[in-house]
Amino acid sequence: MRGLLFALLGLGVGWAVAVRAADVPLPDAEAEARAHALFYELRCVVCEGEPIAESPVEVAAAIRAYVRQRIAAGEGDEAIKAALAARYGESILMSPRFGARTWLLWLNPLLVLLLGAAIITAYYAAMRTAASKNPPI
Repeated sequence: MRGLLFALLGLGVGWAVAVRAADVPLPDAEAEARAHALFYELRCVVCEGEPIAESPVEVAAAIRAYVRQRIAAGEGDEAIKAALAARYGESILMSPRFGARTWLLWLNPLLVLLLGAAIITAYYAAMRTAASKNPPI
C-alpha cells in the first residue's frame, strides 16, 4: 500500500514538473514577447474560445512549449501557426485565414451591411412613391 502511495505521489510530482517546464520563458526577451503574442493568437483546443495564454490545461501548456521551441529554433510566426493549424485544424487560430471554407465568415459583415443599405433604400423609395401618389392636403 505504501509503495502504491509513493508511486502515485511520484507521478503527480513528475506531471507538475512537466507542466511547469512547459512554461519556462525563453532567455531572449524579444523572443519571449513574440511567444506571448502568439499565445493570444492561438485558441486552446480543450477550452472553447480561450487563448492558450490563459488556459491552465495540459494541452495548452504543451502548445506553449512547442511555440517556444519553434521560436528558439528560428521559425517564423506564420510557419508556427501553419504547423499548428495542420495538426489541430483551422479552429486553433483565433482569427481564421481567408479561404474557401471561411470566406463567408470574413464577408458576412459586408453582406449584412449591404443588405441593410438595400432595405433602407427600398423603404425610403417606397415612402417617396407613396408620398407622390397621396400628396398632403
